[in-house]
Amino acid sequence: MDNTDCTASYRHLFASQGEAEAMLATLTEKARAVESEPCQITSSIIESEQGYELNIDFVFCCQAETLIFQLGLR
Repeated sequence: MDNTDCTASYRHLFASQGEAEAMLATLTEKARAVESEPCQITSSIIESEQGYELNIDFVFCCQAETLIFQLGLR
């Protein structure tokens, strides 16, 4: 690992804004459990005709934390 890929992204369409917000809270909690230094989290919830699209980028301080976070989502 050379720390070139420290970003994990998540995209999902939800039926309600509440479901999207709940997933954002869950994933933020999981990221905070992995981080050794503060993880930069950028998120948006966009309303569309299909539902609510949740977009999140998690930028960790090292690639190992990114990998641990991603494995924890499986």
